[in-house]
Order: sequence, then structure tokens, then C-alpha cells
Amino acid sequence: MEKAILAATFAASNSSTMNVSLAHLHFAGGYLPSDSKDWRTVVPALLVAVCLVGFVGNLCVIGILLHSAWKGKPSLIHSLILNLSLADLSLLLFSAPLRATAYSRGVWDLGWFVCKSSDWFIHTCMAAKSLTIVAVAKGCFMYASDPAKQVSIPSCTIWSVLVAIWAVASLLSLPECFFSTTRLHAGVEMCLVDVPTVAEELMSMFGKLYPLLVFCLPFLFASFYFWRAYGQCQKRGTKTQNLRNQRRSKQLTGMLVSIAVTSAVLWLPGWVAWLWVWHLRAGGLAPPQGFVALSQVLTFSISSANPLIFLAMSEESKDVLKDLWKWMITKKHLAVSESQEAPAGPSEVFPDHVPSPESPVSIPEREGSGKAEIPVLPDVEQFWHERDTAPCVQDNDPVPWEHEDQETGGCAK
Repeated sequence: MEKAILAATFAASNSSTMNVSLAHLHFAGGYLPSDSKDWRTVVPALLVAVCLVGFVGNLCVIGILLHSAWKGKPSLIHSLILNLSLADLSLLLFSAPLRATAYSRGVWDLGWFVCKSSDWFIHTCMAAKSLTIVAVAKGCFMYASDPAKQVSIPSCTIWSVLVAIWAVASLLSLPECFFSTTRLHAGVEMCLVDVPTVAEELMSMFGKLYPLLVFCLPFLFASFYFWRAYGQCQKRGTKTQNLRNQRRSKQLTGMLVSIAVTSAVLWLPGWVAWLWVWHLRAGGLAPPQGFVALSQVLTFSISSANPLIFLAMSEESKDVLKDLWKWMITKKHLAVSESQEAPAGPSEVFPDHVPSPESPVSIPEREGSGKAEIPVLPDVEQFWHERDTAPCVQDNDPVPWEHEDQETGGCAK
């Protein structure tokens, strides 16, 4: 018993010493060594749940937007929302599973390339989403001001905007790719940000400017355009078409504002952890591991929250659900009508219309069919004809017995 207590005390002292020695390190690639088995279980489970919900939601959003583009001309706002969904889907397919694997293990065994490109890919997708929200806000203001102007944007302009967004986003996060690498520390392989002395000032400036360029300024510009779009929606229209466009502008603005606000709120803890880690002084207090892990889980949860907001508030999703419901009802009615109209046997045996035996039309039809089947002989026909034309005198005589006596007396005579 005493040996067990001593072993536990020694392990606890070693783990505390390890935590103190690792406090000054800047981890990368989602690698975060932790002695708590609960964190190693809870964080990957949360990431798996986020991946499942976000994967299904983004697939539905992409399907709805492609269906709308197939029915009509693609618009700028639809293209930008599709870009958001593709960025979310990329994060959930390529980054979240690797991040969950890195949290569940105590050593880094995912390789040098994953360590070097993991944070760069995540921040590229997040920066592309942030810049896309600015473009969406600008498109929302254009639609609220003049719907025809927003629809008339050519496809080449839309593609140019999307390519520019991804190019700028990939260039802004390149310093992380340069200085992330694998290192052996205390006999354990880790994924770290190793900044040489020559580049310390440059990376210190990067740590301050990157959140400003990717988070603060984009959401500030987006708020400005959303405010102007909301002001345009408040103007009353006089024609029916203007009222319809005004109602649609309000719905679109509300949906896009909800997406932007949700993204900013869920992304804010991640930037707090970012600034804390990048400006950590030697001997300073390191951010708690739980806070860093949960902040990254919230960052990935944006990819699940945005498609749910779109499915709940967009008019396109409601139209697609109505069309799907009408198609299901129509298909069900067609199946029921076909089952009711199907004959019980072969069509050659049973005619389409069979009169009931009680109907007066059935008797002449059966007589006609009998005459057609059994021909009448000429002698029999002549007999019945003479009987019908001969005068029935005796039948009308009131005293037939007197005439009967006369006939017998005449014969006797």
C-alpha cells in the first residue's frame, strides 16, 4: 500500500514537472499534451459530433444552392454562401479528424507534413470564410439597394472574387507554415512552432497583425455593410414588386447577419487563446489546456452552426422542402390511383362496363343476344304472325256456351 502511494506521488510530481517544463512551448497542429484522460476523451468526442452535424448540414446547403443555380442564373450571394459551405466542409473533412487524433494521443505521430500544414490549412479556410462574409455583406447591400444590379453580375466577376479571396487567405497564414515543425523534447516527439532568433520580431508583429486582418477588420466592414443594407430594407415601397423585394431583402439580411454574428462569437475564444499563446512571456502564466482545447472546438463548431442557420432561415431551403413535399404527395396519389384502377383479372374476360342485373338495360341486351345466337324458323314465325293478326272474337264473347250450342245444332241439321 505504501509503495502504491509513493508511486502515485512520484507520477504526480513528474507530471507537474512536465507541465511546468512544457508551459513555455508553443504547440502547433492541434497537438496539446495532457495528463488528463478525460480531456483526451471529451475533446475528440465533441469534434466527432461537430463533424457529423456539420457534414450533413453542409451537404444539404450545397445541394439546395446547386438546385437553385440549376433552376435559374447563379447570383453573387448564392455563390458566396456556397463558398462558405465548401470551406466548412473542407475543415470538417481534413482538419477536424486530424485535430481529434492529435488530442487523443500523448505524442505526435502524424508526420512532419501534417505538422507543418495543419494550422496553415485551418487558418486559410477560416480567413477565406471571414473575407467571404465581407463580400456577402457587400452583396446584401447591393441587393437591398437594387435587386436588378445584384443579379446582373457576370459569372467571370464572381469567379474572380472567389479566387482572390482564397489567394489572399492562403498568403496571410503562410508564416505559420514556415515555422511549424516536429521536434524532440524530453525524449518525446512534438509538433511545435520553432521561431529562430532572427525572425522573432517579424513573428511578434505577425501575432498582432494577423487577428486584426483576419478577424477584426473583416467583421467591422461586414457590420458596416449590413447596417446600410438594413437601412435600405426600412424604406417603404409603393409597388407590389418593391414590397416583395423588400420582404426578401429583410429575410436575406437577417439570415446573413445571424451567420456573421454566430461566426464572430464562436471564433472569439480562439483568438483570445491565440493572442495569449503568441505573446506569452518567459515565466508567465500559460493558458489552461482546457480553455485552449474548447476554444478550438468552438472554432470548428462554426462549420456546423452556419448550415443550420441557412436551412432554418433561407427562403431557398423552404422552397426546396415545399417542392420535395409536393413531389412526395403527388407520387403517393399516383400510386394509390394506379392500385385502384388495376383490374382483378385478365382484361379479355371482364369488359370495362358490365350493367347490373337490376338495370332495365340488361334485359333487352340479353334478349338481343339470344336472338342473335338462336335463329327463328320461318314456319314458326308465320304461325305467330297469323295468331297476332287474327281477330279474337270468341275471346271477347260474353256467352260462349250459346254459340257453342248453335254450332252443334247446325251440324246436326
